Amino acid sequence: MTWGVSVHALQNSDRATEMSSRLERQLDELLASTSEIAVNQIIGNAKVKVSDITHDSSKASNGVMFCCIVGENVDGHNFAKVAVANGAVAVLVERRVDVDVTQIVVSDVRSAMGYLAAELFNRPSEKLNVIGITGTNGKTTTAHMLASILRQHGWSTSVIGTLTGARTTPESTDLQRILAEELNRGSKAVVMEVSSHALALGRVEGTLFKAAVFTNLGQDHLDFHKSIEDYFFAKARLFTKQFTSLCIINRDDVHGSLLIDTISKDKEVRCESFGLSDAKEIHADASKISFDWQNQKIETLMGGYFNVMNALAAATAAAKLGVTVSDIAKGLAAASAVPGRFESVNAGQPFSVVVDYAHTPEALQNVLLAGRKIVGSNAQVILVFGCGGGRDQLKRPKMGDIATKFADLVYITSDNPRHEDARTIAQEVLQGVSNVSSVSSKVNIELDRRLAMSAAFESAKAGDIVIIAGKGHEATQTIGADETPFSDVEVSRELLKVAS
Repeated sequence: MTWGVSVHALQNSDRATEMSSRLERQLDELLASTSEIAVNQIIGNAKVKVSDITHDSSKASNGVMFCCIVGENVDGHNFAKVAVANGAVAVLVERRVDVDVTQIVVSDVRSAMGYLAAELFNRPSEKLNVIGITGTNGKTTTAHMLASILRQHGWSTSVIGTLTGARTTPESTDLQRILAEELNRGSKAVVMEVSSHALALGRVEGTLFKAAVFTNLGQDHLDFHKSIEDYFFAKARLFTKQFTSLCIINRDDVHGSLLIDTISKDKEVRCESFGLSDAKEIHADASKISFDWQNQKIETLMGGYFNVMNALAAATAAAKLGVTVSDIAKGLAAASAVPGRFESVNAGQPFSVVVDYAHTPEALQNVLLAGRKIVGSNAQVILVFGCGGGRDQLKRPKMGDIATKFADLVYITSDNPRHEDARTIAQEVLQGVSNVSSVSSKVNIELDRRLAMSAAFESAKAGDIVIIAGKGHEATQTIGADETPFSDVEVSRELLKVAS
């Protein structure tokens, strides 16, 4: 099973060069065809030929246009000379720079380069069925479920998202190149996760989505967005006629309901909704879920009650794209478990072990409630989790509160503390517990993640469930500037085998 898009195209310079040679465009003609951007000034020869576009000066070469992004910490204008030295024939800028090549001056390089990249690569999203999925939780699982359904429908389908690259949503120059490569290799559809960062930073400018899916909105990324309102506004951009004419929205989510009300006022955008009431006879355990939908039995090898909503999102989107209910059921049945998403680890132990990427308050509550449904009231839900450093600090006490409310035994540990002190992070998590003394018997701080997991396994009895949350599919642990190998799934297997 291949988890992602064919990003090998991005890494294969020979193939990229071959494609670029077929896309050579005269710059003035390229600009004339890109009506979405306003050019403030052209400095130099507008008839120069462009064969590729990049925001990375190290990837500039002969025939390339280099885009000078102004970032939070780095200004691409300072790398224009490097790009030109590497062969760039033009630069996209917000202010004039001291280089002897053609300069295209615009007000916003991020937005403009998306549209220019789309035009240079012949607007690939308009020839593909591109489905965008956004939301705080569930994007990755929903994307892989939907991709499996579309493959069953007969569409060659790839996925772009958390499991396929350094960014959930690639920068626009890379994204348009990837979409063009997918089109060239015969893909009919691309399902992609669209992050709030991508929407705020213009990474999907120039992309047309056949449908856009909203899973939910909770607290995350407030270090970037500053407020829930700003975070929601960024997500809501995807559900406008600029990007799509078909929206699939979770009506059970309060922000989803608000989004539906907003979309209903736009006659050019069609809105369809899904909710838990669409499913009947729901059954869920650690490794699978099943329910009745549209008079069809739905089963998929992904555990956890919350995954019913992800399956409903994928099923509803597929149905509105013309997929039959029968193919939807077959596609969900064929979907493989997604790495690090309520991933069951079984080494013969008498209790359940699940690894999940839950790193937001809502996601943590969902996995804990799913664990409780699996084991019932007579067994323990044991939790190992931490909060990442250099990220939204406001969610830490909320996650501490949720952990102590919904788990019977909690091990607070390290989770990529980066340049923060792991013990300080753990104390911030504990601040969310209203009465620490009353829960002290069930809360433990063990900053060595391996030792915390080992202690959780030693505490577990037959019938219990141990949930290891926060890192999911990640294969490394970042402490300070050091990144060392650490996979929750692999470490779990090692510890469980030793224990057995």
